[in-house]
Amino acid sequence: MLPQVLPDALHIIVIARSVATLHGDGGLERHVSDLVRHVLNQGARVTLITRRPSNGNAVVSTALQHERLTVHLVPYWTFPGAGRRGTTVIDRSSAYPWFGWRAGQLAAELVRRGGIHLVHGMGAASLGYARARQADWLGTVPFVFNPHGMEEFGSTGPGLGTLKNLAYAPLRKAVRVCARAADRVVATDRVLISTVVKHLNVDQTRVSVVPNAVDLEAIDHLTNAAAAQGIRDRLGLSANDVLFVGVGRLEENKGFQHLVAAIARYAARQASGMAGPPQRWRCVILGEGSARAPLERDIASAGLGDRILLPGRVSEAELHAWYEAATLFVHPTLYEGSSIVTLEAMAHRRAVVATSAGGLPDKVRPGRNGWLVAPGDVVGLAGALDEALGDRNRLSVMGRESRAIVEREFDWAAVVAQLLGLYGSVLSSRP
Repeated sequence: MLPQVLPDALHIIVIARSVATLHGDGGLERHVSDLVRHVLNQGARVTLITRRPSNGNAVVSTALQHERLTVHLVPYWTFPGAGRRGTTVIDRSSAYPWFGWRAGQLAAELVRRGGIHLVHGMGAASLGYARARQADWLGTVPFVFNPHGMEEFGSTGPGLGTLKNLAYAPLRKAVRVCARAADRVVATDRVLISTVVKHLNVDQTRVSVVPNAVDLEAIDHLTNAAAAQGIRDRLGLSANDVLFVGVGRLEENKGFQHLVAAIARYAARQASGMAGPPQRWRCVILGEGSARAPLERDIASAGLGDRILLPGRVSEAELHAWYEAATLFVHPTLYEGSSIVTLEAMAHRRAVVATSAGGLPDKVRPGRNGWLVAPGDVVGLAGALDEALGDRNRLSVMGRESRAIVEREFDWAAVVAQLLGLYGSVLSSRP
């Protein structure tokens, strides 16, 4: 199955801070899990280096258990008060680079033993490998580096405040070290190429676009029309009623506070007759995080406690039932890398209202499958919701285009070919 330009027994090392299901179900975790699984399915061998789970559970997801997969778990040492591992500024600029040093050094040792063709590092998790590579004793084994969302640079969101900017300095340095040592740096979206070049100080000729992807076969397997109908029945919604769905961590930079404000404006316009005929509707935001309490206060202040719901974190099957039940997917984020949840909603044939943060413009094409507004623009967001619901037939057409975009550009079946092509390119260019 491997292209002829690649070794028949291709053996790569993947270094990542997190992977599903050891460390949660966020976008990075799912990306790493899917990448490993699809590369294995192409006939390669993979050595995965990641952190030991904090709960002591060292059982790798059955989806990743494979005879050609080896997993090394490296301790992740943080300190009291740093918050959930890898999610706070303090942790990301201290414990994360230190983990990256140790994980990368392990990768370097494995390369030194021989039999490894390529190393693929995710963010600062590959710091130790980059440093070892700069010592010039790792031979011709190439290094592909994916910096992912680059939140530490304030590059795909509203920017960083002074204190946050200072706190992120160690992490920025670690990521730049990795970029300088890499043969190729990955941008997950075309619109992010200039961002990668600017913040990582790399020549554009070393930047390759390989999108984050979703597995359409797995999503279709999870799609359950009866479960989706059950959700709408529980909410008291008929087929013609409206269900807005948003998904993400309940953190300030995901912008759900602006969605609540936009929904409140939409509700007021509808009550006054300015937003078309009255419609029964609900808004559901799926996820957990530190902003839950402020969001609950915002919802209560708007008098929408019975119409904007926060069910918390749900299982994968439930998540896909919510996507399927939705009338419209809304992603009001202020900061974004690539947005797996938007791709998942698109795979369910949903039109999208989103902000133009990060890589979202590569996925949401205004007039074709959705609407884009500026991050933090409550008025624009409310207007997009109003316009979207003005022609429900158009939503169906846009939803089909969403699915077509994913099939062409963001399904792992297509993206793994791009990834292997990148591997082949860097391998063939080495002495």
